[in-house]
Amino acid sequence: MEKKVGRPRSEETKKAILTASYELLLENGFNTITVEGIAERAGVSKATIYKWWPNKAAVVLDGFFAATESMLHVPDTGSVSEDLFIQVNNLAAFITSPKGKVITELIAAGQFDANIAEEYRVRYFNPRRLISQHILERGMQRGELKNDLDMELSIDLIFAPLFYRLLITGKTVDSAFVKSLISHTLTGMKAQTE
Repeated sequence: MEKKVGRPRSEETKKAILTASYELLLENGFNTITVEGIAERAGVSKATIYKWWPNKAAVVLDGFFAATESMLHVPDTGSVSEDLFIQVNNLAAFITSPKGKVITELIAAGQFDANIAEEYRVRYFNPRRLISQHILERGMQRGELKNDLDMELSIDLIFAPLFYRLLITGKTVDSAFVKSLISHTLTGMKAQTE
């Protein structure tokens, strides 16, 4: 008996779903989005969405990531300090913008739903951390940073103050803050020169 092969995934359909989820996210916020609403906006069935994504958080985060990925590009300037400033400043500018405020909404929702927390870690924050790791590794290769950095802790030290201000103190997160943050953080990471 010949095995039936299902229809291949349609990139147009997938794009319509991601676009619909992102538009609904911006219009109404994460908590009010439903898979039914995404399906209706995209002109597909709920079953089509569930073929590709396990839950609402996954499709919404993929839609968000697809729409915002180009906003977070980090060049290789040849300076670990400059690269980190660009990365963190771009992120700070984005998360304090109307579109980026979605991040704080997702973080809040993730405090009550482990699936949402896992989805935003895997789909959004882990890729950002990987970019930081590459920046730090390049700094180590160029002799700008110590060779024995604790990579995870170093990345935490870079981003924790940003999210502390954003989520706890409400103090300004601007380019001046980011410049000071990077300068202070890198002080303990710099390679010793003789």
